Amino acid sequence: MAEEKLLVKNLDLYYGDFHALKGIGFNLHGNEAAALIGPSGCGKSTFLRTLNRMNDLIPSCRIKGEVLLDGKDIYSGAIDVTELRTRVGMVFQKPNPFNMSIFDNVAYGRRMQGMRNKTALADLVEQSLGKAALWNEVKDRLKKSAVSLSGGQQQRLCIARSIAMAPEIILMDEPCSALDPIATGKIEELIGELKRDYSIVIVTHSMNQAARVSDRTAFFLLGELIEYGNTGTVFTNPSDTRTEDYISGRFG
Repeated sequence: MAEEKLLVKNLDLYYGDFHALKGIGFNLHGNEAAALIGPSGCGKSTFLRTLNRMNDLIPSCRIKGEVLLDGKDIYSGAIDVTELRTRVGMVFQKPNPFNMSIFDNVAYGRRMQGMRNKTALADLVEQSLGKAALWNEVKDRLKKSAVSLSGGQQQRLCIARSIAMAPEIILMDEPCSALDPIATGKIEELIGELKRDYSIVIVTHSMNQAARVSDRTAFFLLGELIEYGNTGTVFTNPSDTRTEDYISGRFG
């Protein structure tokens, strides 16, 4: 088994007085994909955002517990949040390309960090688009606006933009919910490829998708992590009746 990349211990999260996440324990290894499933409003996306401190942007949010990335607590004062979000990239539910060219979208983050060498940037853009399975579709129109791409292409562009920052973990918050079945299939195939180089945590409403793309699955309910284990086991022989009830469609 690959080394432990991420370890979450006794995580509690509050929005004001509301206890949104309760005593969460979770871990993720290198080159592993974990799916987060559960009904709407159960804490999946909230938990995902704790892994790169996106919840810092919400004034009423308080967090207790530890989130260890390579053994270091990302909530300690010693962590640079910008560097953290480079190491732990994020792909959102709705594709959000910047209103600029395809090339400039992918190069944006590295330019912000000071990369100016045109050859290096061109290589980076080609490699990132290649890893996102988009290069062959856009290589002849890199100067065209990213907004002109289809929804599925825009989402793969956002994945390429994340890849360009050389993350160790990629977080995906329902990345296929706005896409048609063909585009969804391409993203799922891509997740299988990306696992070779990155760890992935994906929030999904589709249990079929979780079964197809993940090594392990976490079932959330009312802010609690009810069960987390091997995907095949969680779906065929869950240890908690609430997991079984959700997977079999009795609620949710």
